[in-house]
Amino acid sequence: MTAASIGRPGFVYQAIGIATLLALFVASLVVGVSDLAIGSLSSDPEAVQLIMISRLPRTLAALLAGSALAIAGLVMQTLARNRFVEPSTAGTAQSAALGILVVTLLWPNASLGWKALGAAATALAGTSIFLMLAHRLPPTQPFLVPLFGLVYGGIVGSAATFAAWHLDLLQYLEVWITGEFSGVLRGRYELLWVAGALVALAWWTADRLTILSLGRDVSIGLGLNYAAMLRLGLVIVSAIAALTVVVVGTIPFVGLVVPNIMSRFAGENLRQTLPWVAGGGAALVLACDILGRLIRFPYEVPVGTILGVVGAVLFLVLLLGRSSND
Repeated sequence: MTAASIGRPGFVYQAIGIATLLALFVASLVVGVSDLAIGSLSSDPEAVQLIMISRLPRTLAALLAGSALAIAGLVMQTLARNRFVEPSTAGTAQSAALGILVVTLLWPNASLGWKALGAAATALAGTSIFLMLAHRLPPTQPFLVPLFGLVYGGIVGSAATFAAWHLDLLQYLEVWITGEFSGVLRGRYELLWVAGALVALAWWTADRLTILSLGRDVSIGLGLNYAAMLRLGLVIVSAIAALTVVVVGTIPFVGLVVPNIMSRFAGENLRQTLPWVAGGGAALVLACDILGRLIRFPYEVPVGTILGVVGAVLFLVLLLGRSSND
């Protein structure tokens, strides 16, 4: 299977992808502690209420968060020019959690919107520092960038944990660090539609992001405003990370493994790859959320925990596959 086989004919693969997403969508609506049959919606008002208040918002939240995080990972890899970074392993998500903690301390009754703004500001600052330092690393040793990202994210996360420990807010911080959808209800997830709009913005600027990935000198030589596109990419990554952390918490590995897997099939052109990355991220998060509901039914395992295992396995497979090809 090659990029051309997906990029040109594409119909069979698109049909399979859409069918998979639809199947996961329906499964997410049905799976839960309360028994629910789709056929009963026409005659059971309680079933309709359950769908509209809980199951549908949760499903939409998983789809939006998964697609947005996958796109954020792809954009971040473009900015860093490295395939092994993503928001949760490069300090962006940790910076967002730190921002939520700061907003909570300064304004305890702040709404989710204000927390998202504070998280986006600190995520933007944290990501900018990471990229500034990462670009100083030797380009001939690409594995130094993700290693540095892990250390940098660990430092930021430790600072947030230290502050929360001193202020007796560790349990509060844990809510934002552990990604899960069990608390998602109608009226509690709508900020993720902003993340969906940022995915559309990434697709609209895909051609310029592709040029950006060629490096500063080449981009400027081709007439691209390199600094402006770099800032736009930073805003997209930071805002998506902040919104997902505020609404559902930190979900690891989505932005790391999905772009790497999809680029092997769909190629390096961002406009061609973006829909596949968004769909792959949505499917992965939704599948892991359903799996988390089933493993210890009727209890739930957080999707962040499931993805921590599944994502690590996929990442190891990617690394081993890369090593064998080299």
